[in-house]
Amino acid sequence: MKNLYYYANNIYQYSYALPVYDKLGGTFIVYDRKKWWQFKMNLKNRARFGEKNFLNTPEVIIVPRREVHKLEGVIFFLSNSIISHQKYDKAVTLFHEHGTSDKLYGGGRESAKRKLAAYDYILLSGEKNKKRIEEIGLQLPVEKLIQIGGLRFDEFLDGTIKKEEEMDRLGIRDRTRKNILYAPTWSFGNGTFEKYAMRFAEEITPKHNLIIRPHYHDRAHGTYVKLMAGLKGIRHLYLSQAANLIKSDTLRDFIVSDLMISDVSSVIYEYLITRNPMIIAQNDFEERHQMPSTLNIMDHVDIYTGRENILEMVDENLASQKYRRNYDELLHNCFYNVDGCVDIAVDFIRNLMKD
Repeated sequence: MKNLYYYANNIYQYSYALPVYDKLGGTFIVYDRKKWWQFKMNLKNRARFGEKNFLNTPEVIIVPRREVHKLEGVIFFLSNSIISHQKYDKAVTLFHEHGTSDKLYGGGRESAKRKLAAYDYILLSGEKNKKRIEEIGLQLPVEKLIQIGGLRFDEFLDGTIKKEEEMDRLGIRDRTRKNILYAPTWSFGNGTFEKYAMRFAEEITPKHNLIIRPHYHDRAHGTYVKLMAGLKGIRHLYLSQAANLIKSDTLRDFIVSDLMISDVSSVIYEYLITRNPMIIAQNDFEERHQMPSTLNIMDHVDIYTGRENILEMVDENLASQKYRRNYDELLHNCFYNVDGCVDIAVDFIRNLMKD
């Protein structure tokens, strides 16, 4: 059997690799000692195949970016990080995007297109993922495009994540209240966290619990908002830190929530698995895909511009559940498969690993 490797630029992106690792094993690649330490801290006691190493993590090795092409086996990229002009003569290369958003794929840059074209296979989450590639002007051979589905949905659907345990993890005290999740993107998509986090804390928490989940790259801002809210005497505000890959996985926050507020983050499409209401905070990010209504959540959601009363919007959406049927249709339009996706990916990769 060929070796299996997982590569990503940031540790949080490995959340899409873990379901595959749990069935196939493999070795994770980081590009420097800092990332190695972050991996060890975040995946402590996450080993599943009897690995014996410091902190009992999956196997992880340091390989500089420009040396990855020398590896032999199957290399599964979870960020678009292949070096397109290098030859991966001893490897089969795969790519799966860590989330499917409305942000223009790679900003539409030629470098992003060259990278996408360089992989042997692209594991697609759904038709939306495919159309995003086509919209930046890239037409790939059909044999390169492998229909997988939502790699991370299985864990949500199989009941292994327990709502009460996740509320314990967050420290939620009053469980008679509804739980509102605020999970925006970061500066790459003109994220709204710095603009609205404190405002939402002040306006939503008098009636509901508010869970703020800043993007991994905004994690320091989340700690600051939680501290400032405490100094202001704001209660019923909870912080889920995206830096903790295992304990604070996105799906664990989904299972607790009754409604989510976001912006152009890819979580707005993954959240469809809950069929719970969403509110989108409008921002001025311009590099967006133009999707048909059947693949565009913006046509099926209430938009917060900053002028509305956010608490009234939350209450109205909780009461009416007016887009629930739309969300079920969008889920199946945007993702090829909703359950059993991991087995589809694992079967494909296992065949590639055979000598």
